[in-house]
Amino acid sequence: MKKIEHLATEKEWLEAFGVLQQLRPHLTEETFLELVRLAEEKEGYRISVLRADGKIVSVIGYMPMITLYYGRFIWVCDLVTDADERSKGYGEELLAAIEEGAKAEGYDGIALSSGLQRKDAHRFYEEKMNFEKASYAFKKNF
Repeated sequence: MKKIEHLATEKEWLEAFGVLQQLRPHLTEETFLELVRLAEEKEGYRISVLRADGKIVSVIGYMPMITLYYGRFIWVCDLVTDADERSKGYGEELLAAIEEGAKAEGYDGIALSSGLQRKDAHRFYEEKMNFEKASYAFKKNF
């Protein structure tokens, strides 16, 4: 049985950490919790998961944004399916649910960035989820 749910407490966030850490291996539990707390408070960041037979198999972190380029949209910060559960449609189902929720709430679209090396993820976004490449993302660390 599959179920999509929003995680609202630190205890619940920690349940998702093992899967999310597969995408963000640099994070410790402490840093993860600190960043999620801040992002939730300041940016409206949310974490939702897809459970299969009670086990978290896919995690998505996202937040509402407004820019002049995209208008009102949902920014997907993190999307990962457990390495042992990939290619079963879980990521597709979870992302589609977030898209439907965004449409129902009147958002103009959904956007994300993906590391240049993540060729399989790019194919997934373009071929399965009908995303189009809109721009390059640039960053500068301090």
